[in-house]
Amino acid sequence: MAHPEKPVKISKILRAKAQEFLESHGNPDILNQIIKHFDSGVDTVSCLLALEMIFTNLLRDRRMFIEIIPLKPVENTPENQHKRWLKETYEGCYSMKILGCLENDSPRIKLQGLSTAMNILACEGRYPLEAKGTLENYVPLGKLKAILIKMLSNKQNNTNLINKYTEYLLYDDILFFTWKVLPSLTAKSNPNEIYIMNYLVLLEKLQIYPNTETKYMCGGENVSFFTFEENITKRCLNKIWHCIMYWIHTPETLRQLLIVLLEKVLVHLEKPLLLTDFLMDSLDVGGPVSLLALQGIFTMIQVHNLDYPNIFAKLYSMFEPEIFHTKYKARLFYLSDLFLSSTHLPENLVAAFAKRLARLALLAPSEDTIIICNFIGNLILRHPGLKCLLHNESGVTASTDPYIMEERDPLKSNAINSSLWELHTLQNHVQPAVANAAKFITLPLPSVEWDISSLLENTGDDIFDKEVKKFSKLIVLQFEQPKGLSLNRGEKVSMYWEFD
Repeated sequence: MAHPEKPVKISKILRAKAQEFLESHGNPDILNQIIKHFDSGVDTVSCLLALEMIFTNLLRDRRMFIEIIPLKPVENTPENQHKRWLKETYEGCYSMKILGCLENDSPRIKLQGLSTAMNILACEGRYPLEAKGTLENYVPLGKLKAILIKMLSNKQNNTNLINKYTEYLLYDDILFFTWKVLPSLTAKSNPNEIYIMNYLVLLEKLQIYPNTETKYMCGGENVSFFTFEENITKRCLNKIWHCIMYWIHTPETLRQLLIVLLEKVLVHLEKPLLLTDFLMDSLDVGGPVSLLALQGIFTMIQVHNLDYPNIFAKLYSMFEPEIFHTKYKARLFYLSDLFLSSTHLPENLVAAFAKRLARLALLAPSEDTIIICNFIGNLILRHPGLKCLLHNESGVTASTDPYIMEERDPLKSNAINSSLWELHTLQNHVQPAVANAAKFITLPLPSVEWDISSLLENTGDDIFDKEVKKFSKLIVLQFEQPKGLSLNRGEKVSMYWEFD
């Protein structure tokens, strides 16, 4: 074998050894040499490729297959003894050596370990070690389960490994049987954060339906009998969700869980009512978790016609000055616009939102102030009775404003008796775009709503660039327009400069 000081030659030597083993009809000494080199830890990737070459060829040539005839004992011939040894060595190398690489600290070794494990699994699916006649054995479930156990580690973050595994999920058989195996791997008690994140990352990659392009990784003679049963994958998803929803979550895992819920799970749940308490509890966590929970609640209200108590009070409480310095403010504006889109909401409730937004507009960055002005305009268009906030004749000012900003219940904030004096103030804003956005209160209201979604990604730089472009064509070189090439009368330049 190659020495550690010559790593460049190791790959070629191992490949030659693997070829020699196959041509020698399975010389145990050669395979033991390769395994011994594997244990040395020198060039593990080349060792994995050598083992893959050996075992896929052994499976393809049926050199480990022992035919079993009913009611007839298997003969203990030298050939069968050798096949048993090959099979035992194969199973041992797969479970201990190859799958062990999935726990290696080296990302390169881990990824190659997964690739080798899946390629061997696919080959065994096409050329089983025993005669198989049922669909259950179409994919070697024991090996697939062992791979998933390694990926769902509670000690290592396996995001890169799971991302690699998504390449195999493009095959319908691997996707389907991953769903079938996963419920048995779901921790029933409270796992640690590493396991939860690995589990949720994997769950996010799984789709309920078969792939658009039908492909089978373990395709063989039985491939025509394989059926992707969507009712089974949905049933597995519901079993899984019933467990993971009740795990003890950190803010990070709860955030990932809600993302998976919104993007993958919610539409397939058999009993969405069970989410009620979970979403309401998540709404109290704060930050991006609350926003994701809010989106889930909106879907439940819209799709399942559920009624959530105090949901508008919770939404109202989210509008604090700190919101403008977070990454999720755009989502809050978007969801709030959806929640307040109904024209059947009480006017004093909507007035509270309009007033709170107007007050926050005095503190908000320019890009957010423009969104708020348009948002308030939309609320007034939906509820014409709120025009009283624009034309309040009681002379409400900042010092006499009856609106109670500190009140947590929007219905008790007394906003309906106030006015939007904040928007009058914003008409004098230093940013022309902000001042123009606030002028809608003194102009006839449009017949259609403002499109807030087009403004959600705007930044202060975008606003500045637009203003610069407006004035870039009006560059003033002097305050008096010249009428000829001669200097104007009274020109002071000639007093200090002499022109030849």
